[in-house]
Parts: sequence; structure tokens; C-alpha cells
Amino acid sequence: MAKKATKTITVEQIGSPIRRPKEQRATLVGLGLNKMHRKRTLEDTPSVRGMIAAVSHLVRVVDEA
Repeated sequence: MAKKATKTITVEQIGSPIRRPKEQRATLVGLGLNKMHRKRTLEDTPSVRGMIAAVSHLVRVVDEA
């Protein structure tokens, strides 16, 4: 069987976690972001989308493929 191509999403951290709730900091770490302007390419799943929505003021979606 052919392997199904997984959709990916690239996010960039644009906001600082300083003076943010502990949950928001943990969400950024869960996304693999911990410093400004870092980018991560992640699998496009509902859980990742939910994490991005929770910290939408701190991250920016760069690319959806």
C-alpha cells in the first residue's frame, strides 16, 4: 500500500512567554517553540490545531502544506 502523505503546518513564535500563564508556556514547549522567531513544522492534526488556537496571540502560521 502506498503511504498517505501527511499534511504539515509550519508555525513561528512571535510573542514572548514572559508574564504569561504557566499553561501557555507549556503549550509553546509542547509545540517545540521556546525562543522568539523559532519555526517548527508539525503534523496537521486537531490536537496541534487546538494548541495553536490556545496560544494564537504568541504564534503565527507560516505555511500549510
